[in-house]
Parts: sequence; structure tokens; C-alpha cells
Amino acid sequence: MLGYQPGGGVQGRVAHRAAVLIDRVGPQLRHPQYAKIAGATVVAVDLEDAKLDLARKLGADHTVNARTEDPVAAIQALGGADAAISVAVVPKAMRQAFDSLNRGGRLVLVALPKDNALELPIFETVLKGISVIGSIVGTRLDVAEVFELHAAGRTRVIADVRRIEDVNACIEEVLSGQVPARLVFEF
Repeated sequence: MLGYQPGGGVQGRVAHRAAVLIDRVGPQLRHPQYAKIAGATVVAVDLEDAKLDLARKLGADHTVNARTEDPVAAIQALGGADAAISVAVVPKAMRQAFDSLNRGGRLVLVALPKDNALELPIFETVLKGISVIGSIVGTRLDVAEVFELHAAGRTRVIADVRRIEDVNACIEEVLSGQVPARLVFEF
């Protein structure tokens, strides 16, 4: 099917039945859905149970709360990940995604950390044949595929509708991690 690219996803060609780690689900609720459509086993990692519950509802096979358990150990206990999509802006979370990868795995970096730096071990990268890929949005074809999947009822958009007058309070909610999905403002 797809190389799991819709909306800027895994350019690492997810094979059927591959284990895909979605690191820090946050508002990126599309990633678990597309990975499932591609036939992958999905492991979602986040710090908030509400976001993990939502990831389960959207198709995640396993969830890991990185606040209460070691995500690397938990994912390795499941057999490791063949691809990891890191939407976390924290280098520690990106490194945990890397450490969860199997031989030949792919780390797809979507987020941009504040310090513009990520330290990865060269030996493990080379000896395990790990690929590190940057991904930002998709092509027009990818967007068309996203719309087709949604029109066919294969994906769900999760959003909270808010009043534009509440924009400042909403920004605070986003910054504190209280928003489980996208916010849409009514004018």
C-alpha cells in the first residue's frame, strides 16, 4: 500500500506487520491511523494517559506511558520497533525512540528541538544499520491520498472546537500539554 507518507509520515517504507513506534502522540493523531492502514503494529508513547487512550481508540495496538515506565524497555519487550516516528521536541524522547529500534530500523524526525541538536551513537547507528530521516509535511499526492482515506471513512479527525475569544487560554492549555487533539476556533 503506501510507504506511510500521508501528511508527512514515515518515508521509511513501512512493511506489512512492521512494528511502528509513534513517540509522543500529542496532537499528531494521524500517525497511528496511517501506520495501521499500512498494516503495521503500532506502539504509541506519550506522557499523558488521556492521549494514550485516544491513540488506542485510533488503532494503537500497545501504549506506553513514558512518565511511569521506561519506553525503551517496554518497546524492546514487545520485540522492538522497525520504524519510529518522533514528534517529540525533546532530544531525550528522540533518543529513546532511536534506542527502541531493531536492526535496520528507521528513525523519522518530525519535531524540531529548541536547541537544534540531537546526539546519537555512531557505532549503534552503523552496526545496526539504522537510518535517520527528516520529514516535514508531504507532497500534493500525499495530501490527495489523505483526503481519499478520510472520505472512505478509514481515518478520523479528532478536534476540540473553541471560541476565538478563548485563544489565550487555549495557548496555555497547549503549552501545559492539556490538549489531547487539535483545536479548531470558531469565529
